[in-house]
Amino acid sequence: MGSVRAMASTRLLCLFNNRVADSTKTLARAGWSLSCRRNVSSSPSRLQSCMPGWVIDQYGTNGVLTYTEDIPVPTVNSPSDVMIKVYAASLNPLDIAMRGGYGATLLKLKRHPMSVLGSDYGSEFPLILGRDVSGVVVDCGSEVTHVAPGDEFPVETRQSGRICDSNRVSHKPKSVTHAEAASIPYVANTALSALVNAGVLITGGSGGVGTFSIQLLKAWGAHVTVTCSQNAEGLVRGLGADEVVDYTAGDAPEQLEMMEKFDVVLDNVGGETEQLALGLLKPWSGAKYVTLVTPLLLNTDSMGLLDGICQAGSSLQSKAIQNIISGGVFYRWGFYAPDGPALDDVSRLVDAGKILPVVEAQFPFTQVPQAFQKLEQGHARGKTVVRVTEEDYQQAEELVQESCSDTAEFEQERREPAEQH
Repeated sequence: MGSVRAMASTRLLCLFNNRVADSTKTLARAGWSLSCRRNVSSSPSRLQSCMPGWVIDQYGTNGVLTYTEDIPVPTVNSPSDVMIKVYAASLNPLDIAMRGGYGATLLKLKRHPMSVLGSDYGSEFPLILGRDVSGVVVDCGSEVTHVAPGDEFPVETRQSGRICDSNRVSHKPKSVTHAEAASIPYVANTALSALVNAGVLITGGSGGVGTFSIQLLKAWGAHVTVTCSQNAEGLVRGLGADEVVDYTAGDAPEQLEMMEKFDVVLDNVGGETEQLALGLLKPWSGAKYVTLVTPLLLNTDSMGLLDGICQAGSSLQSKAIQNIISGGVFYRWGFYAPDGPALDDVSRLVDAGKILPVVEAQFPFTQVPQAFQKLEQGHARGKTVVRVTEEDYQQAEELVQESCSDTAEFEQERREPAEQH
């Protein structure tokens, strides 16, 4: 119960800090890299309107981000498609890497399958970055039965951020705002694809995936150990971490080696951390190492599609065989896997108070480049969110005011008996 109170305090503190630090009112009410329709009617005439958004026309640094109001509004073309009016969208470190061209080879193939035959088969530009949004359904395909216009959903999107497959959507938790809901899909599905109920070590535990994984694992009853910097210890302990190791301390490896061996390691750091983490797993007991830092996209970008996939596959196979033979440890690469029904389970945990979205910073739609800069600084403490509309932010402010009012009433009630005595 104490950890739930700590998480609630963290949530309210984030809302209060965002309110003070970001008092600038947005000049745009819809759209960003994941965009939002100006017209929510599904009539053919109105579907031809344009929408604003942030795009890139080439890969590079933050200067390639360009604001435009001429993005064609996508349409529902598949029977299983859902169209979303976006209220908020969140950024992930992957979006920073993709802005610079990371994964361009495979992602271009996904958008334009015929591009495998040559560069003349379509271009990825103008490219709208981002994947996490929360909003309201405005249109559905003919085969969609569990989603209806007016429903609120956090989702991972495709096709300019407005259209998604109905199997990827989940109902928005009733207890959170759209800004908080937008912070959930990517980190939740990534964590769900990698974790099990066990004794778990999370390296780099103060970022988006880490903070979500801590809460998810505690909801499953796991014992969770986290590595992070000293100034993030209060955050991860408030989220439920049982043990915290400061990775900047000189004896951090020794501290970890003195602990009981782990059933699972979720590695958000990679590099030299991999070898250390593999040695911390229980031998010959089905223990699992999962890293979210893989060479797949780097290889396909530098070597080409076929050679890159072959090289990555060979590397994975070699490490997997080596670790299973030497210590009975399963070696895995973790990837984001969209799963709407799984997010519905997460939604219920959120509404039950067992998981609270950790939103470190919020930016209005007019400050998307500043949001990228914030994320690029590293040392994240949860997620960075872009507010596409201000309606949701007003709800968050009301939540803070109601909480402050409730706290004042509680303090008054507590003082009155003391004064009578």
